Amino acid sequence: MQDVVTIYGDRGFSDPGSNAVIDGETVFTLAADHPAELLNTLPGVNIQMNSGQEHLIAIRSPVLTGGAGQGSFLILENGVPTRSPAFGNVNSLLEPHHEVASAVEVVRGPGSAKFGSNAVHGLINVFLPDAGGLDGGADGRLSVSTLQRYKGDVVADVGTATTAALSIQKDVGWRDSTGLDQQKATLVTNAAIGGWDATAWLSLQNMHQETAGFIQGFKAYRDRDVAKSNANPEAGRDARSARLAARFARPLGAGTVSVTPFARFQEMSFRQHFLPYRGFEENGHTGGGVQARWSDIQIMDAVSVSLGSDIDLASGYLKETQDDPFGFFPGDTRFPVGVHYDYTVDTQVYALWTEVEWSLSNRVRVLAGLRGETHEYDYTTDAPVGINGRFNVPADRTDSFDLLTPKLGAVLDLRADIEAYANYARGERAPQASDLYRLQSQQIPGEVEAETLDSVEIGLRGIAGPLAFDLAAYHMEKENFFFRDADGLNVPDGATEHTGIELALSGDVWQSASRQDRRVTLASSFAWSDQTYAFDRVVGNASEAITSGAEIDTAPEWLADLALTYAHDDRTDVAIQFEYIGEYFTNPANTAEYPGHTLTNLRFSRAFSGDLEGFVMIRNLFDLAYADRADFAFGSDRYFPGEPLNATFGIRKRFQ
Repeated sequence: MQDVVTIYGDRGFSDPGSNAVIDGETVFTLAADHPAELLNTLPGVNIQMNSGQEHLIAIRSPVLTGGAGQGSFLILENGVPTRSPAFGNVNSLLEPHHEVASAVEVVRGPGSAKFGSNAVHGLINVFLPDAGGLDGGADGRLSVSTLQRYKGDVVADVGTATTAALSIQKDVGWRDSTGLDQQKATLVTNAAIGGWDATAWLSLQNMHQETAGFIQGFKAYRDRDVAKSNANPEAGRDARSARLAARFARPLGAGTVSVTPFARFQEMSFRQHFLPYRGFEENGHTGGGVQARWSDIQIMDAVSVSLGSDIDLASGYLKETQDDPFGFFPGDTRFPVGVHYDYTVDTQVYALWTEVEWSLSNRVRVLAGLRGETHEYDYTTDAPVGINGRFNVPADRTDSFDLLTPKLGAVLDLRADIEAYANYARGERAPQASDLYRLQSQQIPGEVEAETLDSVEIGLRGIAGPLAFDLAAYHMEKENFFFRDADGLNVPDGATEHTGIELALSGDVWQSASRQDRRVTLASSFAWSDQTYAFDRVVGNASEAITSGAEIDTAPEWLADLALTYAHDDRTDVAIQFEYIGEYFTNPANTAEYPGHTLTNLRFSRAFSGDLEGFVMIRNLFDLAYADRADFAFGSDRYFPGEPLNATFGIRKRFQ
């Protein structure tokens, strides 16, 4: 696993900065219905589930929406971004094939110089199954839940160096009119071609879901009947995506060169149930590019250099229409029926980067990096130019942004199994296409600037007795933060500060003296953060007013996840998990809040033979009434309620 992450990933395990990896066996054991169930076990990660596969991401950040949510987190598959930088998606984790991943890597804070725009608060890298990694066999899993959720996953070697994977999920939905059908397929193959070691992969995803919107009213999630209701039965989401890539690698001089051409396609249509006028959106993009790297060039005994370049070309579109009349009061003309936006954007991204590693001594290493990239946008509209109610359609135009992101870190080996590090990194992102061209009536075209985040962190990690630990403290400052408030108004020049401490602990905490196969294993993460606005904003709606020093909404101060697994023998495991979300404010003025919650989950597994296992997972063991997501908008508390007590029954079968 470490080799995979070192080759394809953002950071090696001993590089400065914070990263964590969930291995493939854990991925298969957890059998997550939603990627949040995997990723929220890691420190500093808080992914809120909405309806079906919809979600919002937070990594060392508040839960971000809109263009900020699309562009602040880089999502990769085998080290290749799943989307072009200008066309992100707040629901981007529904696309990678995480159900069968050989590993999932999460970098907290800005990424290394290898990756640029969108790796601002962090990145998530999903590694597909290794080609031929099952020695000609297969691994399958079937499950059914008391919420009428049916799932099947299979990974199979279909040749000596080719592996195929398929995942199918059908969910009736525990809330009214919330059915889900999703399919994912992956093909990975290895080959030797003319002196090059080649790995190619194809990844496909198709989803249709009926969507439930917010429930409204103070603590409405506590009412079971209200929680199950769906005030937006007409809402839904259809999404399709495909990604094709091939990585060619070979030794070159004192290093290794790799070239990775890739292509991608994505389209989605959905009802904007989270907005009062409930517009209908269609979007998509196609494109591709190439990553080129010459890595680990040993120029002298103590110094190695890596060089790289990236090209990403794409063409994307967005169309928004409104079917029915809407107004907050008689005569309200801000939300006209018809076309609001209908545009196409062609983008070009070119980047060069370098990293230098210098071993100052046997105990001290320094890693420095620098990345420069340019983004070019060519926008054309088919909608009438000008103000249309609340919507502003800019005339055809071009825009460009130049980014420069330095990195500097050091690692000190305190002893053989403990190291300390310090790291500075700048994250920067060019605006999303929607930031630039999906304007509101009060906006001026061209006012959105590149967002910049500077991060400083120190850390200590290693092994102490039976436990592995990873402790990190960080401070980040962000400028030119562009976001839309809960009333749909744009803020083009926000500033925020983020300070936090994170801790991960794992290992055996008890083992029987007489039975080596009886033990208790701990896997835990804890995070404290203080995330605040660093600017003032006075608006007519008091709930959306911002005061410098106020806490950012939807940014819990405390996050924790703790799992204890008891292995009775080599065949039987029982695990109990506690997931804690601390209280948080739900509006910028800090006048509305969600009290937080603690969920308890239980898992039991039994191996009936060497290749057949049964498992039972009980989620929300104490049937807690809680909210996956809470916010305050348009004068009302709003919630996505969390699932009630439910159980999943499944089997896992290995074929040789």
